[in-house]
Amino acid sequence: MSGQLEYAMLTPMWRAPLCFSALLCGLLSTACDQLLTPNRLGEATLSLGHAQSQQVTQSFTGSWKVEEKPAWLTVAPASGSGNVRFTVTADRTGNTPLAADQATLSGKLALSWTSGTGAAARSGRAVWTVKADQFELRGRIVEPVTVLGQDLQPPQRPAVRADAPAHGVIVKYRAQAPTAAGLTAQTAHGPLAAQRGITRLQAAGVGVRRVQALSERSAALQVSDVAAALSVLRADPAVESAVPNAVLRTQAASERPIRPLARPVEPADQYAPLQWPLRLLGYGAVWRDMEAGAYTRPVTVAVIDSGVRFDHPDLAGRLWGPSEGALDVLPTFLNSAQATDNGDGDGPDRDPTDPRTPGRTLGSHGTHVTGIIAARWGDNGESCAGCSRSGVVGAVSSAAVKVLPIRAIDAQGETDVAQVVTALRYAAGLSVTLDGVTITSPHPAQVINLSLGGEIDAATAQPMCDAVLAASQAGALVVVAAGNGYGSAPYYPAACPAAVAVGSVTLSGASAPRRAVYSSAYPAVQLSAPGGTDPFQEPTTYNGMSWDPQGDGSPERFLDAVISTGWDYVQDRPNYEVESGTSQAAPQVSALAALLLSKGVTTDAPGTLARLVATATDLGAAGRDEAFGFGMINAAAALGAPAVSDTLGLRLQDARGRSFQPPLDAQGSFRAFLGDGSYRAVAGRDLNANGVFGEAGEPGIEKEAVLGPATPVGDLGDLTVQPR
Repeated sequence: MSGQLEYAMLTPMWRAPLCFSALLCGLLSTACDQLLTPNRLGEATLSLGHAQSQQVTQSFTGSWKVEEKPAWLTVAPASGSGNVRFTVTADRTGNTPLAADQATLSGKLALSWTSGTGAAARSGRAVWTVKADQFELRGRIVEPVTVLGQDLQPPQRPAVRADAPAHGVIVKYRAQAPTAAGLTAQTAHGPLAAQRGITRLQAAGVGVRRVQALSERSAALQVSDVAAALSVLRADPAVESAVPNAVLRTQAASERPIRPLARPVEPADQYAPLQWPLRLLGYGAVWRDMEAGAYTRPVTVAVIDSGVRFDHPDLAGRLWGPSEGALDVLPTFLNSAQATDNGDGDGPDRDPTDPRTPGRTLGSHGTHVTGIIAARWGDNGESCAGCSRSGVVGAVSSAAVKVLPIRAIDAQGETDVAQVVTALRYAAGLSVTLDGVTITSPHPAQVINLSLGGEIDAATAQPMCDAVLAASQAGALVVVAAGNGYGSAPYYPAACPAAVAVGSVTLSGASAPRRAVYSSAYPAVQLSAPGGTDPFQEPTTYNGMSWDPQGDGSPERFLDAVISTGWDYVQDRPNYEVESGTSQAAPQVSALAALLLSKGVTTDAPGTLARLVATATDLGAAGRDEAFGFGMINAAAALGAPAVSDTLGLRLQDARGRSFQPPLDAQGSFRAFLGDGSYRAVAGRDLNANGVFGEAGEPGIEKEAVLGPATPVGDLGDLTVQPR
């Protein structure tokens, strides 16, 4: 029975209050007083069934306190005197395993107790087992039925070439054409124009195998070389028109070209296998698409940050340098009250190098952000003993994208509103005045990345919001990290109306990522991107990769953090660092925005943002939400990259963005045991090899279900996924 407390018999007085009759109590009045008010607590089992909460009452004389409980269980009150009386409430989802394969949750509730006084005083510890039945979601993933019996033929889908050659040419003469009988490859009759046309074709080496008269002035010719025939005929003044005899096909729904799968591009750089965000966003397909050569339009991405190490070999050739518009906007003393210089000992200048300062141990934030966008591919040469020759790869690969470094964060990792305002205006190509000199950037940015911000109020942030708006009106897409606040407080400038606030996701172990626990969630968040896990604040998921940092054959597992270019300030040399945060998520969006502009998929900031939103993978609750915005960016879908895989699967998430991966049996059926709440099940195909099914541009079907005490079982039925 739901909510029943079952008692284990440790002493007679434990069970007596439940089963002794009033008559027995009347006969044994002294003993019955003890039985009705027990002075010790023993073991028990509390079964919630499908109930979310249950009140527990047990007779007792003395004081008691709940010392231990499962993380998914709330107990209130947690202590008291006299009868034990509290309410237990279960948060089942908090203890649901990734595979959602546990039908019943179970945990231990430990109570310490004290009863009596003096020589009769007793104390002890009782352990109760708490059980809660999970809710169940069922369904089956299927493909369309192709045959139901031996006498029923499946749809025929011939592999048709999209570029099948024409069946000759169709020519139309200005004068009347000969009859079908008279117009042949061997005839010497017919109108002079037709005879001259055939003669010209034959003289040009084009064989005419068959002629079919179509009207008084037109005919279809089977020729040995369509292109050559068209060239000869179109040069003939007697010919009004000459066109290919194009191939047409039946239009049965099941008959369509079957295009072969392309192979995803796998970079050979040493640490590329650790760059899970690029695989999650489908870049293997994007880089294959890039080989066609369409990413040629020049794009500048301004990175407003702590500066950059121009001497990092993995960034060589990918940056606008000091003589090309790079800028340090910081005054000599950012904080005059502390008389601390900005790290490089001078004021605004053309050198935004992230400086080495006495005692500095932390790496270069701006260099890390820049590498996510634009790190070089291939061999960078020998930079130092033991240093990687190839390192990591940037998302933009060989596209015509360069980064404009603007230093606005000092060596202590701080900046202020005024510096951000100046940097934003300069990045967008607007005039700024530094130390009495007015300057403008020779390379105004189409995309501006700010992996910075603060939890300040809207009034204080207004100057930054004005600058974001001015940059947007100048044509730039301003992308800003949403903040690592572990809560719902807005961060600025991300929350500025004209900014694109980016939240962070990380791997979940399922076929859909989850929101990183640190990622600030508030209404202004528009998009999400991979930013990694904070290993100090949340359970760590591993991406299955390993590497050998010592080179001694003892590989270590790699945290779900983001690896990129960095700088070792202790040894003063380049390195590669792993970091996590919305600082790492924002440049993923900036890189994709730059590629959309470079390929010409979009031509301006509004169109670019619209494309990012339209192709995003919706996560968590359906539609836009505070945790994910419109969803995680999808590079392959946004850029129209070719299919590089074709696998069928399921992704399952609740409204809070938690992901689950129930196993599928041989028939594609699944049974997921879950907590109460709203769930979205997407069955679909994965065409970009990122392991996420049914994204934009991929066949898929979505169904929703609400589970709870009123609906303990949900059945989604068949989820039929069409072929690609």
